[in-house]
Amino acid sequence: MRLHPSKNNNIYIGIFFITSCTLLYEIILTRIFSVTMSYHFAFLAISVALFGMTLGSILVYQFPRFFTDERSYFHLALSALFFAITLVLSFLTYIVTPFYIHLSFVGIYYIVFTFMNLLIPFVFSGICISLAITKFSTKVSRLYAADLSGAAMGCLFVLWILNITDGPTAIIGVGFLVCIGAFYFAILANSESLKKIIIFWGIIFGLFTATHTVLVQMQKPILRLLWIKASFNQPTIYEKWNSYSRIHVWGEPEKPQSPFGWGFSSTLPPKYKIRELYMKIDASAATVLTHFDNNLSKLEYLKYDITNVVHYLKQDAKVLVIGSGGGRDILSALVFNQKSVLGVEINKAIIDAVNKKYGDFTGHLDRHPKVTFINDEARSYIAREKAKFDIIQVSFIDTWAATAAGAYVLTENALYTTEAWKIFLEHLNENGILTFSRYYFRDRPCSIYRLTSLATKALIELGVRNPRKHIMIVRQFSDERIKNVPDGIGTVLINRDPFSEKDLTIMKQIADTKQFDLVMTPELTIDSTFAIISSVKDRDQFINQYPLNIAAPTDDSPFFFHMLRLQDIFNRELLQQGPLRTNMKAIIILGVLLSIVVFLTILCIIVPLLLTTARKIIYKASPLFLLFAVIGFGFMLIEISQMQRLIIYLGHPVYGLSVVLFALLLSSGLGSYSTQKVNIDHLKASGLIRILSLLVLIFIFGKLTPYVITTTQSYTTIFRIIIAILQLIPLGFFMGMVFPLGIKISSKKAAILTPWLYGINGATSVCASVIAVVIAINWGISKCFWSGFYCYTVALIAFLLSCPRIKEQS
Repeated sequence: MRLHPSKNNNIYIGIFFITSCTLLYEIILTRIFSVTMSYHFAFLAISVALFGMTLGSILVYQFPRFFTDERSYFHLALSALFFAITLVLSFLTYIVTPFYIHLSFVGIYYIVFTFMNLLIPFVFSGICISLAITKFSTKVSRLYAADLSGAAMGCLFVLWILNITDGPTAIIGVGFLVCIGAFYFAILANSESLKKIIIFWGIIFGLFTATHTVLVQMQKPILRLLWIKASFNQPTIYEKWNSYSRIHVWGEPEKPQSPFGWGFSSTLPPKYKIRELYMKIDASAATVLTHFDNNLSKLEYLKYDITNVVHYLKQDAKVLVIGSGGGRDILSALVFNQKSVLGVEINKAIIDAVNKKYGDFTGHLDRHPKVTFINDEARSYIAREKAKFDIIQVSFIDTWAATAAGAYVLTENALYTTEAWKIFLEHLNENGILTFSRYYFRDRPCSIYRLTSLATKALIELGVRNPRKHIMIVRQFSDERIKNVPDGIGTVLINRDPFSEKDLTIMKQIADTKQFDLVMTPELTIDSTFAIISSVKDRDQFINQYPLNIAAPTDDSPFFFHMLRLQDIFNRELLQQGPLRTNMKAIIILGVLLSIVVFLTILCIIVPLLLTTARKIIYKASPLFLLFAVIGFGFMLIEISQMQRLIIYLGHPVYGLSVVLFALLLSSGLGSYSTQKVNIDHLKASGLIRILSLLVLIFIFGKLTPYVITTTQSYTTIFRIIIAILQLIPLGFFMGMVFPLGIKISSKKAAILTPWLYGINGATSVCASVIAVVIAINWGISKCFWSGFYCYTVALIAFLLSCPRIKEQS
């Protein structure tokens, strides 16, 4: 179908808005899922979006008599309008439905119900985009460029919208933006009645978004999340969303109560009562805001918490706290009368809540002469910081809350890798101490084992011959033992230099008076596993044979919290242990998602193709099927591997997501645009050069990226973002060429199959989004990246097999 010259821009603008809103909606859903369900399920949004759009394209293919060329403009506008309306309705259905997370028939039913409910708007988005690309295939290069450019803008827009309003309001705002895109299509359709309907819904969504944003700022929202992890969401006294998280504060600020502690000594006097508020980040991570009136004597109970034992070893110290949260570790340093304390917190919403919103309650810690707050990512901040510290304290820092990137892309943690710990240790003064605290399970303290393994490897790589002399571990068990609940808290202390006799004496005294357990010192250990892990001679063999993966994570495999090996997922003995239940739940969730996607792919894509298409056409088009399948796999494997890699480099999933998606999608759009003048007669030669250039670039990128990341990790965040974008743009530019080149072949060989090929590409992308995670967790991010390289190698072969027959069809 030929576009009318005077109307060309409208279809490009419409596609730009639809694809931008599609990605924006998907990203906001990941943010909401991490609050309402579990961080594992944030990955569901990616699968739902990709599969829904794939199903939409298949509907275009299956009903050619309905989606006729003559009514293409009308159907573009109508599908965009339905996208806007169903987007809002399906979300409202989702927030009023409790979501039960358990491994049973009912639990799986809820997953499927949620999947199908949220699938609907993405189906209409898929119909709209598929119509544009397949009905106007002569303009595919420009349309695909508008498609990818819109998606790139969507991933940036989310950073802005979630800083001014909350998640539910942002969803309605997306509906408003979709209506704008639908209106541009309605202009093309020349349908006055459709224009009026679109304007009506646009005004409704726009007015609600603007009005409710004001209510959100006033802390009086009328639309809010009703269910958090299957429990009714009780009203809070403060709530704030941003692209990092959703924080909410609750509690009784005027009521003194027993103080919060991670691992209090059993000798703590019961006299201490303190006013506290509680802050939760998304649905899992939590911190505490402590009332402070500059009277430190009221906070002496902090000396009884095992996370603070390091302060007994170092007096008058310069302290750096990674993840200052509600300020508890800051107050601990003040209680021990340390020289200074620097708190590094990546989430500005938390800093503002502590020092502004509740500054009067917390004593305006940011104004204390000994205290400094830094809003930055800790690892890169420390790497470029010239100053050194006597204590670096990290207490329960992890990524249990998903951000805009989706679930398992987010379980990497830049703070729990060998490379990170080397940076920390190198920024300690003489006899300076790095201290990490985590949960301790009596029967198998695998988190503490892995921290010890991490400490040992980092020390060895820094030239230490006997790491055992540099490590001490202390623990505190709770009074009661509850199944699948941690038995206590363990604190690992790592000294840049060997611990002195004085240090050992002090630690023994503290353990004795506070009734803590000394798990390991340079002289003794109560668990032989720690002794082996902290040795040089036998550690590697022991770690490789250990039932769990307790090896030190690296930047290439930064999954600290994933310790269950693939071959042990059905080991009942291991799965009965508390620390592994979360790992197993995550694996089952991924398995369920993959099973659902594969089943629906066969049911909705493969079966319709076989039933409605002549086998002769299928046989002749088989190289095209392979081409579009491996493009979907290759793009997603490279995209997700780079998200995971840049999360470590840039320090937060938000940056990894935004930079990778923006750079790859925008540059891919430009690459697609560059193919518009490729003549069908010269397609084979031009495509061969372009795909070969892509393979060369992927190879160079894969070899040079680790070196670039290592040498520039101390740069400021903005410079690291620029470096990352400059690396990704050439890669994305050539990756964006392959799809439109395939469409050009398809339009010449078998135009009727074009929507189906678009669907194949989407279906393989869905599967690849899960498979990429499995590869990265079990074999490393690099293996995931190079798998993408091999996919594009196969794409080159499929492309060449498709091209020779064009002349025959002419």
